[in-house]
Amino acid sequence: MDQQAAFHDADALERLLRERSSCRAFESRDVAPATITRMLQLAQCSASWSNLQPWQVIVTRGAGTERFRRALRSHAEREGDRVDPDFVRPFSYEGVYRERRRECGWQLYDAVGVTRGDRVASAREALRNFDLFGAPHAAIITTPASLGVYGAVDCGLYVGTFLLAAQSLGVGAIAQAALARWGSFVRDYFSLPDDRRVLVGISFGYPDLTHPANGYRTSRAQLDDAVQWCDS
Repeated sequence: MDQQAAFHDADALERLLRERSSCRAFESRDVAPATITRMLQLAQCSASWSNLQPWQVIVTRGAGTERFRRALRSHAEREGDRVDPDFVRPFSYEGVYRERRRECGWQLYDAVGVTRGDRVASAREALRNFDLFGAPHAAIITTPASLGVYGAVDCGLYVGTFLLAAQSLGVGAIAQAALARWGSFVRDYFSLPDDRRVLVGISFGYPDLTHPANGYRTSRAQLDDAVQWCDS
């Protein structure tokens, strides 16, 4: 590949990366089966440790999405703050990680009109996670329990590719750790074997560009904040 072609490919990748965002409001229309298949084909090209490709994916559509949405919302309302994840959640968010998380949260709340300290409104906004933000489709990403963190890392690469593939096809998507809050519930709902671990869910569909939740963008750290050069 010559340098000009390489830069062209890099520019295309950068455009997808910069235009992609977490979609929190969707149109009701389904994504065409051929488009979903293309997304999955692209995501299947993800890199993985020793080419294990540990991900197994459940994709909902039509009535399947609506049944899952209702069951998930009902479970969330019933369980409240009690969680049963297959992977340990962060113990705390400190320093710059806390700052970035707070910035992202306040950007969302400002966009949708939730004032600081309004616990009722913030709880209502949080419950939208379990309505899949109105998306017509959800993908549940699972990994074998035996692969531990290595399987989780591989599935993380898969999720990243999935999100970029969606963006390239004009499809909005959001990776949701919230869908993995109750691993045993999701496993039972989809009749998954006990040796599968629920890592994350992705809600996807065509974005509702008029919704305020889709009207802001998060910041990214400067390169020098993330990279240390070693020249000798």
